[in-house]
Amino acid sequence: IAEYFSWEDRLQLIGAGFGFYTAVFLLSHILSLGLSHTYNSLLAKEKVFWNLAVTRGVFGLQSIVAGLRTLTENSMLSKDRVSGQEDWSWFHVLTATGFFIFENLALHTSSLVFWSFDMPLATHHFFALTGYAGAVVWHSTGHFLPMLTLLMEMSTPFTCISWILLKSGYAHTFFWKANQWVMIHMFHCRMVLSYYIGYFSCTHWSEINEHVSLPQRLLFFPGLVLLTFVLNPIWTHKKTMQLLNPVDWNFGNKPVPVNGPKKGKFH
Repeated sequence: IAEYFSWEDRLQLIGAGFGFYTAVFLLSHILSLGLSHTYNSLLAKEKVFWNLAVTRGVFGLQSIVAGLRTLTENSMLSKDRVSGQEDWSWFHVLTATGFFIFENLALHTSSLVFWSFDMPLATHHFFALTGYAGAVVWHSTGHFLPMLTLLMEMSTPFTCISWILLKSGYAHTFFWKANQWVMIHMFHCRMVLSYYIGYFSCTHWSEINEHVSLPQRLLFFPGLVLLTFVLNPIWTHKKTMQLLNPVDWNFGNKPVPVNGPKKGKFH
């Protein structure tokens, strides 16, 4: 773990996380240009959202691995849930910080270019970046809570699949509906997880108060309250309504096309 106490190493991994997810974004754009008729027919703003959805989906896979490892592996994180750290948890904290830097940059650049603003998403990204950046700066903080918070991204791979298939005209298919059910279930799991994190924080408050810096507490717990009682319920409701009425509510409830199953290039 001591190797991550070097700021040079930390910044390199943050940069690696930023570079990797930027590459995923660009690779999604290049592959989609060559393979997807739907992608080529989208507006520029929708193309950006498409590639962000893919990038978030990949990050969601990393986050699921980190979160499940925290819950199932006998590590320092499970033995000391307030101040425990591992080399692998440092890797996820640092690369996640790189991802959230990329995510905030992409979101706000897109908002300026297309003159739009998603307040719930921007709020989520603000607390995510400041929270993980705080874990990097105040490096004595344990990684149990940051890793559990990463598990909140368990829904993003399914959200990615849902939106791309929706735009491609496959919202009437069994696969889309099955994915939507799983995604809604993942959002309910997010809500349960947020309740657990709140319960854990209350029952370990004296240790958290001792080992977690005041700036981190001022950022993490308001963010947790907002996520638990505002953002998660809003997103869960929207995804549930989308199952019943498949519209693209990210872009003004646009009606979606209908395609049949086709061979060859995906649509």
